[in-house]
Amino acid sequence: MNLRRIYHPSAFDPSRPPDSHWRATATPLSVDLPSLEGDHSVDFAVIGGGFTGLWAAYRLAETYEAKVMLLDAGEPAWGASGRNGGFCCLGSTRLSYPQLEKRYGETEMRRFYAAQVESVENVRGFLDSRNVQADRHSAGELALAHKPGRMSELREEARYMTHTFGMKMQVFSRDEMAEIGVAGPEFHGGLFIGCGFALHPLAYARALATAALAAGAAIHQNSPVIGWSQQASQHVLTLPKGRILAKQVILATNGYGSENMPSGMAGRSMPVMSNILVTRPLTPEEQKAQGWTSDLMAYDSRRLLHYFRLLPDGRFLFGGRGGIDASPAGSEAMNRRLRRDFERMFPAWAGVPTERFWFGFVCLTYDLVPYVGAVPGLDKAWTGFGFHGNGVAMSSWTGKALADLAAGAITQDKLPAVVRGPLRRFPLPALRKLYLRAAYLGYGLEDRWL
Repeated sequence: MNLRRIYHPSAFDPSRPPDSHWRATATPLSVDLPSLEGDHSVDFAVIGGGFTGLWAAYRLAETYEAKVMLLDAGEPAWGASGRNGGFCCLGSTRLSYPQLEKRYGETEMRRFYAAQVESVENVRGFLDSRNVQADRHSAGELALAHKPGRMSELREEARYMTHTFGMKMQVFSRDEMAEIGVAGPEFHGGLFIGCGFALHPLAYARALATAALAAGAAIHQNSPVIGWSQQASQHVLTLPKGRILAKQVILATNGYGSENMPSGMAGRSMPVMSNILVTRPLTPEEQKAQGWTSDLMAYDSRRLLHYFRLLPDGRFLFGGRGGIDASPAGSEAMNRRLRRDFERMFPAWAGVPTERFWFGFVCLTYDLVPYVGAVPGLDKAWTGFGFHGNGVAMSSWTGKALADLAAGAITQDKLPAVVRGPLRRFPLPALRKLYLRAAYLGYGLEDRWL
């Protein structure tokens, strides 16, 4: 089967790994993961080896003692789980909490908030229980106003979150931020959000893979699923050198899935490029010259936001949304654009070279919230995706939830209504990249003038 996607095929080629800081610094897995050969029968097949798929496989094997096989077209965390900025925090939706309350009601909005807090603590608990350091730092995060007028929005967010959830929030003026080592020409104040931490995402993912293997799950890399059918009570997954008969399937590909495998997923997701550069290590003198010495993870108030943090080794990670051309030429154009943004926002570091640049896909849904539930059109098939650029914590939570659903331990009504769907298609899905181009144009104008 020829897998259809809306971006350039090179972006999905497992023989082209990203030139990321994470790949350069993560400890390799201690075991080789073979590609799948021959015919196999399992209780559960998991397609996709990112945080969602790894957590699903780990929980099914560890908690339910099931026969589980995880398949990845590349290697575990080859996609977004090994390419993101390492922000383990709240998020996973493009809607504000007042918007969620209006759509789903106060009770379900609160359940979704509780799930997000739980998702952060789930990752922390896993890392603590296995003594995985994963370069953790940053107790909380900062939202920074890129224009003076955005401070009123941050103050209102602080008021709402403190009043509604009792969350630890603190508003900082520009001068107060400079005192804690957060300064730049485009930062006019900020909001401290007291939940979340930063980590090395690939170190976390490889620790998850190790845990899943130890629990008895089988993991096969370089094993793309190229065909999927349902025969009687079993799913038949076809691979280049083998076949799997599975009682149930969990699809965990997020922005790296295809439009036609399975066909019921066509038009239900919107992959979006997110781009990252990492500098060489900055000396303490260079950090002071810019006025940025804090290790807090941060993002700005743009619709096309930037996200950034000082890494434990002194390097600086700087990321941003944008771009609709995932070809090598398009990626290089985004590299230049991101570099211009970096030099404008951190002018004292304009002469500091970029050490590595890479990009990956985050994933949106039509309703701008994650989805956790059944694959449309198939029995005993499950999927979870759509974390809107904040998936480290929530995708991990989703993997556990999918395992519980598939094992029959819970029913979907036990999940917050926010994530239960329905999973709607984008109108005229063939035009999604045109929608994205128009949205980027509008967001750019809003970020510049409002």
